[in-house]
Amino acid sequence: MAEEQEFSQQEEAMIDTIGRVRTLEGQYNLLRDRVLIINNNMIEEYKRIMAEMKALNEESREIKKDMFKIKETIKHLVKELELFARKEDLQVLEKYINLWNPLKFTTEDDVKRLIEEHKEKESESNGARK
Repeated sequence: MAEEQEFSQQEEAMIDTIGRVRTLEGQYNLLRDRVLIINNNMIEEYKRIMAEMKALNEESREIKKDMFKIKETIKHLVKELELFARKEDLQVLEKYINLWNPLKFTTEDDVKRLIEEHKEKESESNGARK
């Protein structure tokens, strides 16, 4: 009987050990599944982050290209503005124009008309003297 009791105690210890091993295997399997899920999520997140980084880099390149174009346009505008007349230059021109008074210039037709009128007046005055 002592042997039977010892055998049953060993059997119970064995059953208990097997149960614990199965419990540990189940926990191990759960942990393994969780680690796989975490790894898959990390890979997906990494891919998403890399895609965002690529998009940001592309946007950054576009912005740099646009900024370069804007800078070049501004440089061109500044060069063009340097060619414009200054206020002082326009004031000098205005003084000369006022001095010459081009509105009192006569045309060729006006001169011919004045000569004709003068000739007519001379001929009338010559005719009245006689």
